Amino acid sequence: MTDVPNDAAGAAPEAGTELFDRTFTVDRDLLVRYAGASGDFNPIHHNDRVAREVGLPGVIAHGMATMGLAAAALADWAGDPGAVLDYGVRFTRPVPVPDPGAAEVRVVGRAGAADPAAGTIRVDLTVTTGEVTVLSKARAQVRLR
Repeated sequence: MTDVPNDAAGAAPEAGTELFDRTFTVDRDLLVRYAGASGDFNPIHHNDRVAREVGLPGVIAHGMATMGLAAAALADWAGDPGAVLDYGVRFTRPVPVPDPGAAEVRVVGRAGAADPAAGTIRVDLTVTTGEVTVLSKARAQVRLR
């Protein structure tokens, strides 16, 4: 799938049009780097035993890291992080991160309602790992170029 550009030369994409499709690899190294950057050293993000003791399938990715990956895909499409005017999600399911190995997080953005007068478009995001949706109600308001 070729990304639909965020380009003012044409009209806003029709609602439902796929704008972008990105896949990110989430491994234990990414979790360590995110923990260091965020200060979130909760052991469910690095210790399988602790994660299982609290009912998880094993180590899981930080929810905010998953949200950040989706935001990165959105900002790349927008062409300017400052064009993302509003962004929100609901955390619905964890992203288990195996060891050894990695999880794949897929982010698909689709055009929602456009506001030609304001020069903005709503972008609806589908964020999954495997067949499981991990972020719901994921949407953003983006300024069109």
